[in-house]
Parts: sequence; C-alpha cells; structure tokens
Amino acid sequence: MNETASLRARAEIDLAALRANVRVLRARASGAQLMAVVKSDAYGHGAVPCARAALEAGATWLGTATPQEALALRAAGLGGRVMCWLWTPGGPWREAIEADVDVSVSGMWALREVTAAATEAGRPARIQLKADTGLGRNGCQPADWPELVAAARTAEQAGTVRITGLWSHFACADEPGHPSIAAQLTVFRDMVAYAEKAGAEPEVRHIANSPATLTVPESHFDLVRTGIAMYGISPSPELGTPADFGLRPVMTLAASVALVKQVPAGHGISYGHHYTTSAETTLGLVPVGYADGIPRHASGRGPVLVGGVRRTVAGRVAMDQFVVDLDGDVVAEGSDAVLFGPGDRGEPSAEDWARAADTIAYEIVTRIGARVPRVYRDGTADGTADGTADGTADGTVDMTAGGTADGESAGS
Repeated sequence: MNETASLRARAEIDLAALRANVRVLRARASGAQLMAVVKSDAYGHGAVPCARAALEAGATWLGTATPQEALALRAAGLGGRVMCWLWTPGGPWREAIEADVDVSVSGMWALREVTAAATEAGRPARIQLKADTGLGRNGCQPADWPELVAAARTAEQAGTVRITGLWSHFACADEPGHPSIAAQLTVFRDMVAYAEKAGAEPEVRHIANSPATLTVPESHFDLVRTGIAMYGISPSPELGTPADFGLRPVMTLAASVALVKQVPAGHGISYGHHYTTSAETTLGLVPVGYADGIPRHASGRGPVLVGGVRRTVAGRVAMDQFVVDLDGDVVAEGSDAVLFGPGDRGEPSAEDWARAADTIAYEIVTRIGARVPRVYRDGTADGTADGTADGTADGTVDMTAGGTADGESAGS
C-alpha cells in the first residue's frame, strides 16, 4: 500500500522537477550565477530539501528573506553562499557573520549594527549594499547612496566588512515593456558605477528576479535570483505558462475524500447555504480548509479534480473542509481530490486557484500550512522514479512528520 494513502492531505514535492527547473533557469541566465531563493520555507515547498536539490542542479547561492531562515539553512548543514536581506534593528548580526552569511545593508543604521557585530565577532562581515532603484521598499535611495558607500568603504578599509555585492530589485519585471524596467536598470548601473568608482569591488551585481531572468537578459549581470520560477510557476500568466518556459510545477496538493453521500434537491451546503443542490445528487467531502491554506475567497469557485472529473467547490470553504457536488457520480472514500499540480491527470494548476481567489499563484503555494505534510518525491520530470540515492526504491521520500529525509526540520 502506498504510504501516502492514509494521509488526510499531502503536498507532494517533486525534487527532480525542481532540479530540472534550475537547469532551465541557469541556461536562461546568460552565464550569470543563479541564486535559489528559498525564503518562506521555499515558498511552502520546504527550504532544506529544496535548497539541497537546487545546489545539486548548479545553483551557487541560496537566498532568504530573514536571517533566521538563513541560519536555519546553516544549522541543517548547508554550505556555500547564503544571503539574507530583511533585517530589523537588533537582529542577529553576529550570528549571521559567524555563520558566513552575506547580509544586506540598505541604510546607515544597518551598517552601524553590522560593523559593531563584526568587531565583537573578530571577523569581517560580508555585506551587500542594496540600492533602491525605483521599487520604493527596502534599499538605499540614490540621494543617500554616496553616504552609505563612503561609510561602507571606510569600514572595509578598517577590516570590519567586505563589500561582496551591489544589488536591487525590480518593481514591474512581470510586465514586459513597462518603462520602469529600463529606468531601474539605468539607475542601477549608475549606482553600481558610483560604488565601484569609490573603490568597491563586488563579487556580484544583481537585480534580476524570476521574471527578469526569463525576459530581460540585459538585467542578468553576475547573478540572477530565481524564486517562484524555480518552483515551476510562471511569475505572471501574461508572460506565458510554465510549459512555455520549459518549467514544471513542483508541488501537487491532494487530499483523501473523507465522505461521499447522497442528498436531495434543495439541500443547502456549508456555512451560509451559498450553494443549494438543484437536484438529487452526491456530495464529496474534501478534508482541507482555510486552516490548511485553502483560500476562503475561492469559495464556490475553487477547482478540484475528483474521480477523474474537474469539480468546483460547492459553497464556502470552511476551516478544515469543503464540499464538492459530484453530480450523482459515486466516488470511493479515500480517493484523491487533487486541488492543483502539474496537470498530468487533468488537475487544476496553482494559477487556476489564484484566479479563483483573485490573487497570485505565489500566494497559493506559499500559504499551504504546516499541518499538510510535505511528501518529497525524487522522480524524473515525467514523474517516474530516477533511482537517485536520495529517494526510496519507488522514488519517494516521505516527510509526513514535518522532518526532512535526514531528520532536519522542514519548518526551517
């Protein structure tokens, strides 16, 4: 019996597909290095297993948002270059320095804290200066760049920091032809040139995210940062489907049908009775809900494959469950209800759910909760076992207890 058959729900993660996606993105990167972004537990896919798979496929950097995420990768035994960029005052600067993590600096307060921590640690901090070239979030404004660069160079000459990178982030790279793309590139080049003229010798200059990696080759510089595309999801439907870019979705979300029953016409379904049966029919109970990350906004619209047929959520998505109208079909309890995946069985995609919930596919995969076990499969891109050492005989690594294959926490 398949060991996943008894699970209420599961998110199957195809590590071979992830590796294949990394190789495709590396080929797109025009010779630049590739950073595998594994923030937010690898967009819900599991940071440690996905980071390992990405490195095996040729990624040379790992990227996280928070320092805690970066330190968790180190605690799991992952080597190589790791960068984190979302800092707040009082953050674990010394721990990051001692773990050889590259840290982002966007302002003078951060530079002061990291240099103090480096002095305490007795070793230089690896810092990357972030430029706000037009996104308007984190990063140093052009008017403040000379002060930050000068102070960073002074700290570098004093031996407390090493400027390893200069970087920025696009606002509209998922909108091809948007005028801000060219404008940000111009500002970035100017800010890089200023820092280098001031004596900075960065190892990497980078601004390209997933959409820019796919569609803006002039933005690749020394390094591209690929997040959502690495997981086989198009950064924007307007850019093309995953298949258009040679990518394959990595996550399949499925649940076991918990109950099938017959009800009469005029029967209200779920809270508020926003759905009422039009005729005598059969209902299937799918035991996942918004506590598992299924968007309540997709009530009455979310697609799901049950019994080989695409159905739609009938009525409201509840905290732990939702109902589908089986239109009189009889489906065995324990059968798969597939919410999304790569489409091999005709199942919906994460993008289908994003449209149903008026959001983006990034949110759909990232919000899948911790009580949905991640089951790691190491098959080939077509789903067959590839016999690699980090899979079992049938190509499956089961992570049902929230751990990884080597016992590391999948919550890292």
